[in-house]
Amino acid sequence: MSLPPGSAALPTAQVSGSAPPIEYMFAQIMGAVQKSQAEISDLRQECADLRMTNASLERQIREGFQDPFHLQQQNGNGNYYASSRMGSGFVTPVPGSPQLRAKSPFLSPHSIPSLVASPTGHFPSPLGDNAVTPFQFGVRDIPGFYVVIPAGGAGTRLWPLSREEHPKFLLDLTLKGRSLIQATWDRLLPLSSPLRTTVVAGPGHVKSIREQLPDLLSHNLFCEPGPKDSMAAIGLAAAVLAKRDPNAVIGSFAADHMISGDDAFLSAVAEAVEVAKKDYLVTIGIAPSHPSTGFGYIRLGNKLGMKEAPNARLVSSFKEKPDARTAAAYIGTGNYRWNAGMFVTKATVLMDLLKDYKPDLHDGLQKIAAVWHDEALRQTALNEIWPELEKIPIDNAVAEPAAAEGKVAVVPATFGWDDVGDFSSLADLLPAESNQPRVLGDSCLVLTEQVAGGIVVPGSGRLITCLGVDDLVIVDMPDTLLVTTRARSQEVKRLVKKCRDAGWKQLL
Repeated sequence: MSLPPGSAALPTAQVSGSAPPIEYMFAQIMGAVQKSQAEISDLRQECADLRMTNASLERQIREGFQDPFHLQQQNGNGNYYASSRMGSGFVTPVPGSPQLRAKSPFLSPHSIPSLVASPTGHFPSPLGDNAVTPFQFGVRDIPGFYVVIPAGGAGTRLWPLSREEHPKFLLDLTLKGRSLIQATWDRLLPLSSPLRTTVVAGPGHVKSIREQLPDLLSHNLFCEPGPKDSMAAIGLAAAVLAKRDPNAVIGSFAADHMISGDDAFLSAVAEAVEVAKKDYLVTIGIAPSHPSTGFGYIRLGNKLGMKEAPNARLVSSFKEKPDARTAAAYIGTGNYRWNAGMFVTKATVLMDLLKDYKPDLHDGLQKIAAVWHDEALRQTALNEIWPELEKIPIDNAVAEPAAAEGKVAVVPATFGWDDVGDFSSLADLLPAESNQPRVLGDSCLVLTEQVAGGIVVPGSGRLITCLGVDDLVIVDMPDTLLVTTRARSQEVKRLVKKCRDAGWKQLL
């Protein structure tokens, strides 16, 4: 019997009936399907790479490659200072895009901006003994997940480096050419893309944020009229995003935190999203490296036993900032994690919790969200409602009471984290030679003799000399000078209050 054209002959054993032909055909079909899936995976990754490369090239063509010295000017002594275009203080210059690393004002004036290669995909790393792998084709995007970045506060404990007009999240404190908010954007972008990444900020910071995050979509920048703490800011984003997408899962991540170990961070967030889909309010617990008295703590409860989130546990309780002895006792048990203020949940679940525990705040935010997309009505609602909203952190408003009812979960994480809360913690993040102070800026402007520890910020361009003093904090800005010790750096905000009371508001 002749076979149809293009058909392959079956093996003799199959023709003779030793194996059913249908099984062989099925195996052939499955092999073709697997090969097709592999080719589709490769094509998707190539398309993703091309989109990233094209976006970077388009922005470079539009803005042009600029001379790396155009933002600086030289004085008669050969020292370089930021030009008036950069404004006062150490403000990170505007980058071309998240892939184009802008030159840091803390780096040498001879540094040249470098264009890094487009990412070729991210792969989750292990969390504890478990690996979280919710992504296919090597793509980290989580459908339906919205990032919320609250960008508020003045960073008063980092004054006079951090100011009300240029708070710490706008500064490059890592010597890597990216401000803290830019680093936060870079870190979270693989999960949500610019379409689902929002920033909540005050009116005084909107312009700077637009400059530092040129790919942030205008309708994703939420401007709050005045500071009302984290619950109002995150609640506003949740209320608006719930109108846009009733199934939205949101994750709130502060603009001014530093994180090391992006793979572990992204894996923890991915696990938190899986838990949030089960209607939990989820926080990410940081493994404590020392008995800190500056952070709140989370007491771990029972494991949830979720296959999609094997590390997740219930939150037994939240603990306020403890004294040193209590903090040491917490760490000794192994059942506590630092509370970094990262929350992941459905937008509707957060609003329901707010309705239960803070109904007035819930109602006010819902009224604002109902008219948010009409600019005139939005402004009227903000003017009338926002000043009357309660000023309260999200922890006190919903997380603590919800934890008491078993509605809050935690994903213990392994990445490094710091909120850069004062000059002491900042000093720990900077490189230094043995027994030398850390220098944030041009090290040529700092000369020391028999000096150990501490941190020096030569922001004015003047030479700073130190002899026989240890663990000092010296912040020399063009308009003011701060001198204290690392041990007292948490108290700098007291000086800010004194300056305000004494009439030096222009320096704050």
